[in-house]
Amino acid sequence: MDLFEQERDTGLGNSQPLAARMRPASLDELIGQEHILGPGKLLRRAIEADRLQSIILYGPPGCGKTSLAEVIAAVTERRFQRTSGVVANVATLRDLIKEARHWIRNEGRQTILFVDEIHRFNKSQQDVLLPYVEDGTITLIGATTHNPLIFVNSPLTSRSLIFELHPLSEDAISRLLHNALSSEKGLSSFGTDLAPDAVSHVARVCDGDARRALNALEIAVLTTPPDDDGTIHVSREVIEDSMQKKAVVYDKNEDGHYDTISAFIKSVRGSDPHAAVYWLAKMLYAGEDPRFIARRLVILASEDIGNADPRGLMIATAAVDAVTFVGMPEARIILAQATTYLASAPKSNASYIAIKKAENEVMEGRSLQVPEHLKNLRVRRNGEDPGEDNEYIYPHDYDGHFAVQDYVPTASRFYEPGNEGYEDVIRQRLERWDRLRKDADNNGQQGRGAADRSA
Repeated sequence: MDLFEQERDTGLGNSQPLAARMRPASLDELIGQEHILGPGKLLRRAIEADRLQSIILYGPPGCGKTSLAEVIAAVTERRFQRTSGVVANVATLRDLIKEARHWIRNEGRQTILFVDEIHRFNKSQQDVLLPYVEDGTITLIGATTHNPLIFVNSPLTSRSLIFELHPLSEDAISRLLHNALSSEKGLSSFGTDLAPDAVSHVARVCDGDARRALNALEIAVLTTPPDDDGTIHVSREVIEDSMQKKAVVYDKNEDGHYDTISAFIKSVRGSDPHAAVYWLAKMLYAGEDPRFIARRLVILASEDIGNADPRGLMIATAAVDAVTFVGMPEARIILAQATTYLASAPKSNASYIAIKKAENEVMEGRSLQVPEHLKNLRVRRNGEDPGEDNEYIYPHDYDGHFAVQDYVPTASRFYEPGNEGYEDVIRQRLERWDRLRKDADNNGQQGRGAADRSA
């Protein structure tokens, strides 16, 4: 930042939005992102030691990318030049680099070039930066909401460290709001009483976006008249109006949370896509983490659908990756697709029952030993003859890739497939193999490789 920019910002004073006034001035004032800025973490050590190389900050809006870049410049006492991938062209970048070269040659002062939305630069614009990043003329700090490994050219990412910033937690947002109310550069002069449920509502529905939370707080305070003693009381209803988002009965870690997710899962299990997508919408509106919902769908895909439709698990696991990659608000479409597919799929809990039965057998029954023919090839390696009865039969040597032999010394049955969907095909296949095993037993062929020659 040059002298004229400093004078301009100083002149703005309290006319700046609250989110701008509350930008941290030091590492200790930063809230959140402990995974990269906590004591002893790589990025913090590099900043404090002034050994920072070019970096790319990747994360959702309002998570602190710009604030972190400004703090880095302040701590390292470097010039701070800011531009954007939306407005800067090649000529602009060359002018900024020319200034940086002047300062480092004549003043001995390094420059941080902060490029917001760096993913919007085309290849030519990114290539302009490469030699000056490499020779240290500038320290590049790029910021993007898109995965830089996909949307930023590899020559630039290879010369930079990439740090992912996370949405701020509800606790971090709450601390940010209270800091704004008590800070002189914030709203301390207004004497505001912020209701606890108003704080929790902002923290829950702002989606980890600090800017959005502070903007809502500011408009709520500035538009609420004080009472007789001069105190401005900001209720949850006022905050709802300020955020243009109504609160629903859904408190995380309370009954509203558990009741709604329970209704959601039971609606999918009960094959009602209409009810399921309603509860999904309610959870997302209330600020539920979409990744939590996606994880619950993965569990349900195995527990309640299983082999009746094996594609269910594939769709659910794909939803986890897609939701994490895309983020809100588009992630709601992905969750809706996975929810309606799973709710409409044939159902079976046979796999769930199978593992419960097997667990009980392990815990309550005697410990079974591995049959000799299923053990590792240790016996053969020792040069001992395992004997004909202990030879492992390789199923792929037989018709139908099936051979009769014992795989566990118990007659207990654990997996009983049902008649729904693909599990009906599995059931018929297992019944055919069971008949072959029974015929082999009756003919004294157990362990001799009787094969399914009808397959």
